[in-house]
Amino acid sequence: MEWSGLWIGILFGVFFLSLLLGIPVAWALGGSAFLVTAFHQWSGGSVVEWSTFSLSVERIYGLIENDTLVALPMFILMGHVLDKSGVAGAMMESITQIFGRFRGGLAMGVVVIGVILAATTGIIGGISGAPGNHVSASHDPRRVQHVIDHRNNLQCRDIGHSDSPSIMLVVMADRLQLPVADLFSGSLVPGLLLAFLYIIYISLLARLLPTSAPSLSILPVTNQHIPWRGMIRNLAPVLLLVIMVLGSIYAGWATPTEASGLGALGAILLGILHQGVNMKVIRSIFHESVHTLGFLFAIFIGASCFSLCLRLLGGDDWVRSILSGNMHNSYWVVAMMLILIFVLGFFLDWIEITLIVLPIVSQVVNDITFPWAETWGGDKAVLLWFAILCALVLQTSFLTPPVGFALFYLKGAVAQRISPRELYLGVLPFVLIQLSATLLVFFFPVLVHWLPSMRGR
Repeated sequence: MEWSGLWIGILFGVFFLSLLLGIPVAWALGGSAFLVTAFHQWSGGSVVEWSTFSLSVERIYGLIENDTLVALPMFILMGHVLDKSGVAGAMMESITQIFGRFRGGLAMGVVVIGVILAATTGIIGGISGAPGNHVSASHDPRRVQHVIDHRNNLQCRDIGHSDSPSIMLVVMADRLQLPVADLFSGSLVPGLLLAFLYIIYISLLARLLPTSAPSLSILPVTNQHIPWRGMIRNLAPVLLLVIMVLGSIYAGWATPTEASGLGALGAILLGILHQGVNMKVIRSIFHESVHTLGFLFAIFIGASCFSLCLRLLGGDDWVRSILSGNMHNSYWVVAMMLILIFVLGFFLDWIEITLIVLPIVSQVVNDITFPWAETWGGDKAVLLWFAILCALVLQTSFLTPPVGFALFYLKGAVAQRISPRELYLGVLPFVLIQLSATLLVFFFPVLVHWLPSMRGR
């Protein structure tokens, strides 16, 4: 076991060193696995051999044959269509006209727009960029500092909700061998809870510190007319698309793969009706979609090699041996794993954690029991609860430096008008809110299991 731990440490050491050297993640994952395998063979080891490492080819081919992952390109295409066609921007404008009249209303509107966009896309750039650009372009940066900081968190909240996590939950379902529909429905209540906590915080901040969340100067608090007809025209089609995609999954009328294809088609039709689609936009949409999909699957390939090497080195047994001393306390074991994922989120993106760490720690989750498990379906209920907890914890990885992607998107939207220090301090309360929501789900599993149990009736 000591030698196993040493080789596992070398494997992760080579991986993190590769990242520090600026090597792309996909190459760092696959390359570190290859180098450690070669060094292990050179040193006379027999645990990881080339003949067994070649199984990675079959694992990669299995990715191509995986029906569940077919939903990924459809969700990606859906997000880019809504972003590039201007549908998301028009929706943001309408939401702003409703909520921007009140103190803190713009930030609340951003929460609402995030919930809607989350249901139709799984792309962090599209969810962060459209509201962030709209807010930063419309108002004085000092007056909307809180709003922009909130937008960051909203974007991450998306993944905690069954909407935006489209991509994350599809990947989780594949890695943990759980039904995608159960993950979508199980994440809905925690996601709405997280959005609700955001709104409570914004309301309190607007009341206690009015200057931090002012109403918009373009829509002062008066009886100014709101163009309801245009607002309904911008919002209703997208809401219908949300109902069509998620409703078909929750009701069992379509698989997530079929629903994602339907959603992509619906997004294209919305873009055409919005008159925001031409040949230049179409080229941009498909270019960005293929680029994003290529990025994801490159990481899939690298992670397949890395996880195979880690498993051959005894990574599963190594993690289980570390936690075996606390197996009598199931809640403590889960808490330790969530803390590990939280810390890794400072340095790794969600996809690396999902592809590498979750399959290993899920083996430990399968070995522990909870008194409420039988009420909601046994071991699968525990794994579903753990998956949603991980999805919530991974929200923080979008907001924590140095690799918080939402921070980069928002910094790009506001350019030099807000310093990185202000941005980091601004997201801190939302990270705490995300962790608070995680604690609520941790102690009240019913928040995860209620809706999936209703689907099963």
